[in-house]
Amino acid sequence: MPRRRKKRRREVTRVPRSEAALPEFDRNTVPEGLVTRRQLREMQLSPGGNKGPVAILRCKLCATRPQWSCRHPNRGFLLRVDLAKPKRTPSLAQEWALDRAMAARSTCPECERRYWFCLPLRTQGRCDPCARGYEPSSDTYVTASASAVHRLAA
Repeated sequence: MPRRRKKRRREVTRVPRSEAALPEFDRNTVPEGLVTRRQLREMQLSPGGNKGPVAILRCKLCATRPQWSCRHPNRGFLLRVDLAKPKRTPSLAQEWALDRAMAARSTCPECERRYWFCLPLRTQGRCDPCARGYEPSSDTYVTASASAVHRLAA
């Protein structure tokens, strides 16, 4: 029977908060104008002119240790709202390209029905009704006339 390995203690690298590279803020103490990437996305903005994070949002665990800098992977990075730009809207050609790519993933090569979801083409190579031999319900796929009109537009 093999011996159990001893667990190594990982050395914690602690940096005093005064020597941290970026200023750190606890939750609910963040100044106005600084937000996380997720909050920017909710505001329909992209990071835009931000060159990198301006400050760090400390995790809940580090809020109990005010003298140490937060080194946990779940800390947040704060960006400036005034440098953020509105999200770009895709051009018509980009939307068509994305629609054609999704059509290729959701169209069965055997029955040529376009479904509302992606098909298991790598594993089965066709839709479930073709693979198992039953008739699909009409609310799971687009009618043939609508997909033909779509092919003509592309």
